[in-house]
Amino acid sequence: MLTRGAQTRGVQCLLVLSLVLWSGAAWAQTKMTIATGVDPVFSAYYVAQQEGLFKKHGLDVRINTGPSGSAMVSFLINGQIESAFGSEIAGVSNHNLDPNVVVVAQATRLVRWIAIVGRNVDTLDQLKGKKLGVARGSGGEVFWLALIDKLKLNPADYTVVNVEAPEMVAALERGNIDAYAVWEPWVTRGLAAVKNTKVLRDQEGILEQGVYIYMNLAWIRKNPEQAEGFMRALVEATDLINKDRKRAAKDVSDFLKSLDPPLVEQLMTKLRFEMVLDDFTTSLFRLAETQLKQQGKLTKPLDLGAFVYPDLLRKVLPKSVNYKP
Repeated sequence: MLTRGAQTRGVQCLLVLSLVLWSGAAWAQTKMTIATGVDPVFSAYYVAQQEGLFKKHGLDVRINTGPSGSAMVSFLINGQIESAFGSEIAGVSNHNLDPNVVVVAQATRLVRWIAIVGRNVDTLDQLKGKKLGVARGSGGEVFWLALIDKLKLNPADYTVVNVEAPEMVAALERGNIDAYAVWEPWVTRGLAAVKNTKVLRDQEGILEQGVYIYMNLAWIRKNPEQAEGFMRALVEATDLINKDRKRAAKDVSDFLKSLDPPLVEQLMTKLRFEMVLDDFTTSLFRLAETQLKQQGKLTKPLDLGAFVYPDLLRKVLPKSVNYKP
């Protein structure tokens, strides 16, 4: 039979061992700051956070949000953050400034997500000479430029005003702009909040777009295991989104605190969630390159070999990497 002293020492040893194990686990959590916008397009980030998938893979992740995912991509420059989630045009333009900005996966495909909402106008023709709100460097701008090209419109006929997505509904209601090109939920919110509004044109027949996971290449090389864990968390989150939409919608709603689960679930039907790097991915980067060149915003040609970093996704989901270099 153990003496009281021996029992006490045993308890103390167990406490010390528990503290060592706990501190070791806590120490193993690598801090990451990632950034994006505030709508269901970015569900993979939100679900991975809400479901504890980042922590499962040894990551202590902080998600910073801004007016759009694309607006946050620039923070990858000089390693201010480790990952961002945004449009093709944001990735190409920021890689042009800093080669450490690389794309590691396409995570969402926009099927019926972006549209032009107008007030007191019924057609794009009636919009001529009026003000159109567009968030520069966003998927909304990619869509607008593609629409101009597809329908052979004259861009000089329209006055484009730089407006961030969360400000568009109020700007339309005040009369600061006559229409805006934007993504959900701002399409639905504008139609509900402002009288005499309608969708002038949506993506159908114009352009399907993607939204992409960008990372800082220097951080990946310095933290290869953590970078792979980050990718695994996002792949698992995407799998959950596709297998249990109600649960994922609640995760997104809980994170955003601005959209209720039924609306999130409804909006998700306009998106396709898949972690890939394929020919569709690269074709949209080439489109973004062309658009930026036409605007005089690209100082050098896009080198896809340097911009696309397939190694992480290839390790985690090899069949999803099937683009032609």
